[in-house]
Amino acid sequence: MSKEVQRIIEQPDDLMPAMQWAWDMAGRGLAGGPVRLTLGRPERKRSLDQNRLLWALLRDLSDQVQWHGLTLTPEEWKDLATAALKKHRIVPGMDGGFVMVGGHTSRMTKAEFSELLETIYAFGADRGVQWSDGSAQQWEEWRAAA
Repeated sequence: MSKEVQRIIEQPDDLMPAMQWAWDMAGRGLAGGPVRLTLGRPERKRSLDQNRLLWALLRDLSDQVQWHGLTLTPEEWKDLATAALKKHRIVPGMDGGFVMVGGHTSRMTKAEFSELLETIYAFGADRGVQWSDGSAQQWEEWRAAA
């Protein structure tokens, strides 16, 4: 077994089947050498509300803010904000230009994603972005729930 596998146990009734599954998986894997079993709590990923808010804020930035004379797409703003938050490295591209490496919002926990939303909101507010009705309402709802 060369890849990592995992199983989430969400309630007590899931424990015995999960233990049997772990026993079976470890037994199969031992034929190829040592096996590591790890116990831990899964990190919660972003919520649907966080995701909706992210894209609403990014659309507003894309519509209203120029970055060094360039109009960026919402996806490009996401990359820029992620790099600012996570302090990712920028490296020369293979065929010119530069590329940010290591930036993946899909790997962020809810807490990290909250920091990203705060970063984007503060950046836009500093530049006078007039948040659309949709993003302003989602921001207020999200902040009230946080």
